[in-house]
Amino acid sequence: MPETAFRTQGLTKVYGEGRSAIHALRGIDVEIARGEFIVLLGPSGSGKSTLLNILGGLDTGTAGTVSFGGDILSTMSDRQLTEYRRRHIGFVFQFYNLMPSLTARENVELVTEIADDPMDAGEALTLVGLGDRADHFPAQLSGGEQQRVAIARAVAKRPAVLFCDEPTGALDSTTGRTVLRVLRDVNEQTGATVLIVTHAAATAEMAHRVIHFADGAIRQIVVNETRKDPEEIEW
Repeated sequence: MPETAFRTQGLTKVYGEGRSAIHALRGIDVEIARGEFIVLLGPSGSGKSTLLNILGGLDTGTAGTVSFGGDILSTMSDRQLTEYRRRHIGFVFQFYNLMPSLTARENVELVTEIADDPMDAGEALTLVGLGDRADHFPAQLSGGEQQRVAIARAVAKRPAVLFCDEPTGALDSTTGRTVLRVLRDVNEQTGATVLIVTHAAATAEMAHRVIHFADGAIRQIVVNETRKDPEEIEW
């Protein structure tokens, strides 16, 4: 049996109080294995990004427990969560958040300077197919190339988990497939657990498992016995 990366039990998240309270998560019980490629699928407001933020240590639940391996995230202080993110987690967002005055290599080096055992920035860029673009500035790169730099920056610190929130949301279909291929390569070549939040149902076909969200709850978990290659996905 593979090791467990995450386990949540009775996880809830409530914003506000009384009649105006918003129940973003309603008792989430789920386990995610190390090395899995997971897609969290559902419409806006369904709770998938809230779960991602809690697992990533960016937010905390209202009730219930969250564990990462043998560590209980739900009892950690802000300082401990910061250390958890620094040591174990990589983030990729819909918008690339690159520093425009730095080259691709220098953007990646921002992370490698604070990591315990980082990849060389050039190695990380080669992993995402941009070894020959290392000295280009963001303005000289396409949207897809900028997203791949953002992925290289995330994986350069060798994270155990890569969280991706709508990583293809700002991209056309061809470029989106390229980015999904990079994420699958990272999963297979580094062993990182990959969780992608998306409302694009087609993306689910490349995952090991698909967790369907609606109204703050998990409605269904689907195992893909046969996974599609990113190039086969109909956008």
